Amino acid sequence: MIYIYHDYGGTHTTSLAAAYHLKLLDDPSKVLSKEEVLAVPYFNKLKKQDAGKFIFHGEDEEGNPVYTIGKRSSKLVLPSIYHLSEIMTQRYGLREKIIFSNTSPVVPLAMTLGGFFSRGLGIDFIGVPLLVKGAQQCCKHIYQLVDRTKALANETETQIILIDNHRFQA
Repeated sequence: MIYIYHDYGGTHTTSLAAAYHLKLLDDPSKVLSKEEVLAVPYFNKLKKQDAGKFIFHGEDEEGNPVYTIGKRSSKLVLPSIYHLSEIMTQRYGLREKIIFSNTSPVVPLAMTLGGFFSRGLGIDFIGVPLLVKGAQQCCKHIYQLVDRTKALANETETQIILIDNHRFQA
């Protein structure tokens, strides 16, 4: 299986989801500390030019690769990579199951504002505390989203799976 977590910027909720998926973060009952949030690989590190790039985070305990991608405001990115996945599976015989899991629904207002200030305007002294607060607000939902993503990947026979995750709305 290939897991791909996606959202607008690809550097906040997606990085947290990848960290939970890879068990870099593993206690769903605990609110993350500031230090834990800021230690997550790629958290608040990507730039606008990284949008549309697949970022490899590692392989999970079953050897499945975990990627993230930031789509920015393009509504074409996900349909395009979905269609490419169809081509790769149907025409070229790719046998890997591909799971696209949207982390956007879990984004709280604090994280949206923090991302705007930090990544958009480069004002980290305002943005980073808001990002940490947002991560703390949504970390349990992200853990649940990842858990549900893994379950759907194992339960579903479809080779390409799109998960919108609206049930985890912030």
